[in-house]
Amino acid sequence: MLILAFDTATDVATSALVWDGEVLGELRSRAVTLLEDVDALLRRGGLRDSQLEGIAVGTGPGSFTGLRIGLATARALSFALDAPVAGVSTLDALAAGAPGATPVIDARRREVFTLVDGDPRVLPPAELDLVAGSVCVGDGAVRYRDVLSAAGASVPPDESDAHVPLARFHALLARDFGPAEQVEPVYLRVPDADRTLEA
Repeated sequence: MLILAFDTATDVATSALVWDGEVLGELRSRAVTLLEDVDALLRRGGLRDSQLEGIAVGTGPGSFTGLRIGLATARALSFALDAPVAGVSTLDALAAGAPGATPVIDARRREVFTLVDGDPRVLPPAELDLVAGSVCVGDGAVRYRDVLSAAGASVPPDESDAHVPLARFHALLARDFGPAEQVEPVYLRVPDADRTLEA
């Protein structure tokens, strides 16, 4: 199955073409260049967009704007190409790139997104339940390296691929492809704009 996968939930957007588990190409950029990246991947692979059999999109948690860009792109491509879509947790994809590590995404507001007993949660980094010797990965792990290290965890070097939710893992984790409108983002909290309106 030829899958186009992408994730725009963090500051580094990733996209990949994966055919039956083999990565044909992968790019990193920003969410705003996602369609350019998709076009570049198809050209480099010598493929046409009509050959795509599925789209795997990161569902977060992460940046509200980034998630909206990714999901809107997945829905538009699904409609245009008649390709089914599967949503994949950004945290799960990050964890798949560093087996055994705790995924930690910067949630801003002095909080992080992580997995607690397999479920996505948002909490202050000091409240992560870490044991000595555990490994933390993700942009939140980089940002709060000192806090996590004080709790006995280790964090790979800033430039490590382990900190990026690579799109190849979205393709490998994707299940239950179906209508794009059934794929929903994982926000974990209300958008800043909604909080401002309430105030």
